[in-house]
Amino acid sequence: MGLTLVEKIAARHADGLAPGAVVHAGDFVSIRPRHVMTHDNTAAVMPKFKQIGATAILDPGQPVFAIDHDIQNVTPKNLEKYAKIEAFGREQGVDYYPPGTGISHQVMVEQGYVVPGALVVASDSHSNLYGAVAALGTPVVRTDAASIWATGVTWWQVPKVAKVVLKGKLFPGVTGKDVIIALCGLFNKDEVLNHAVEFVGDGIAAFSMDARMTIANMTTEWGALAGVFPFDEMTVKYLRSRVDAFSNPGRPGTRGAKSRSGYSNAEIDAWWHDRANLSADADAAYAIELELDLATVVPHVSGPNEVKTMVSLPEMQRKHVAIQKAYLLSCVNARVEDLHDAAEVVRASKKRVADGVEFYLAAASAEVQAKAESVGDWQTLVDAGAIPLPPGCGTCIGLGRGLVGKGEIAISATNRNFKGRMGDPDAQVYLGSPAVVAASALAGFICAPQEFAERPAGTAIRRAQSKPQADVSVEIIDGFPPSVTGRVLFVDKDNLNTDGIYAGKHTYRDDMTPEQIAAVTFENYDPNFNTLYQKGDVVVGGLNFGTGSSREQAATALKFKGIPCVIAASFSETYKRNAFNNGFVVFECPELVEHLRATLTNRTPTTVSSEITIGYGKSVLTIDGKLFTFPPLSPAAQELIVAGGAENLVAARLRAKP
Repeated sequence: MGLTLVEKIAARHADGLAPGAVVHAGDFVSIRPRHVMTHDNTAAVMPKFKQIGATAILDPGQPVFAIDHDIQNVTPKNLEKYAKIEAFGREQGVDYYPPGTGISHQVMVEQGYVVPGALVVASDSHSNLYGAVAALGTPVVRTDAASIWATGVTWWQVPKVAKVVLKGKLFPGVTGKDVIIALCGLFNKDEVLNHAVEFVGDGIAAFSMDARMTIANMTTEWGALAGVFPFDEMTVKYLRSRVDAFSNPGRPGTRGAKSRSGYSNAEIDAWWHDRANLSADADAAYAIELELDLATVVPHVSGPNEVKTMVSLPEMQRKHVAIQKAYLLSCVNARVEDLHDAAEVVRASKKRVADGVEFYLAAASAEVQAKAESVGDWQTLVDAGAIPLPPGCGTCIGLGRGLVGKGEIAISATNRNFKGRMGDPDAQVYLGSPAVVAASALAGFICAPQEFAERPAGTAIRRAQSKPQADVSVEIIDGFPPSVTGRVLFVDKDNLNTDGIYAGKHTYRDDMTPEQIAAVTFENYDPNFNTLYQKGDVVVGGLNFGTGSSREQAATALKFKGIPCVIAASFSETYKRNAFNNGFVVFECPELVEHLRATLTNRTPTTVSSEITIGYGKSVLTIDGKLFTFPPLSPAAQELIVAGGAENLVAARLRAKP
């Protein structure tokens, strides 16, 4: 059986993998990413780095610091934070990009840190954008970033891979943003949740690099861990266009002593020659295959306040939804092509921004803004009444000028419109393409820049047939239990969020002991849980267990309680990373959940079930006389548990160095 591109890239960056060995979806591996990017949150990673006993970054060419989130905040406190980050970067020899350079993900691609076949991680969820250039971009949490600074490596579980076939040709005026909005709305039943998505199909060739960045970026909102485009002629064209920029003496940023940014035409030639190894095999196995006929895509908007709820532009126009705010900014849609599309709408209409509407404009980077200025697009938008902001995140994450107010309605070219994210929670935000945002800002209500006929979407779904897991034999390291036995407590709830597991009101109470933390477990979900619980019980949950906020206590509370592990149909990836980073076992077994739902009657929020035995050596569990398999927990995963978490493991490795 062949390999997907994601599996190939993971193997290329796996640390300690035997020569010729391969990795598959579900495998736990130690990875050495090409780069790890942190932005304003570098300040939060620095104390974690010192806490584990590290003093020097192992490979100064691996991290990149790019400031972008709160750049409109010029208070002494925030400027002092930025100064400390810059000083730390200079001391360690790390590349540093100051406020105003641009949004971190745009900078990573512009400045050549992301190349085909590379694994590049970031302490930010929109690192999926890197897949536009046939790289594997995926988020990590702050503990991972600190670990990579100190040792060069962290752990990763290779995700399931989805194949998304984009066939046919887009109608004129339909953009990459329209495509990803369509995918989020048409396939909104968690088809790609926690998967890496590989885009293929004859429709891709015509997609510009800006469009690819938009689509890859918003695979995050679709629920995916990565979105990867193929290495093709368009990729090569883009890479060659960047080569001259790398020799520019005015190139932004403080260059680190061992900077690994940029590439040459010779390197591009070598990658192209090796493109067979930078592509999926013809017989690669995918967890699911989705198909979209691009000719059926009509511009839609997402919302309000929901990414996966979409409404066609023709229908929105009939509703005549008045707006008070419009936004053309963020890492998903503020590049040269986006600004040009918006400027063309202004030129065609010869109108100004409607009375009562504030239209905010920020480029993805200073370089993008300079290019838009050189061709007149920037001035066209400003002359029409757009309010310029510096190149950065800002309003997209509820920081800086122009936040949406109570009762207001907005149209935005950002990637998220979650309630309260861009301002007051009592507001409504819709998402659309840059052209739709510009047209709506001029009209004063949500509308399209041109007429589009409604068409039924052409889609297809093909799911892989589940195959029995081959017999496995996992090496069990010293200190890790070869087996666990205990009662099952079935928490029968899909999308159980971290507030249900560990209430938000306790999150910032730093004076709570482990015993107190354990005592409030599941109180928001089921106050009866602690009455039913006996030490050693195994918790089994539903789909997407631990969704919501990234609070670590939702994992540590269960560990402190004495629960040996949580089994679920699937997990929020952030919850899974927090669990293993704190030395707590979680793993997926959807067949077990199906069995419990089929056999347990009179279920309550928490239902006591039979005794379960988990055998880690063979990756099998038994309950009610039935046997189920689960993904093997390799020594890389076991090490985290035995050490008591990632910070302890990294600290031990540092102490063991000569």
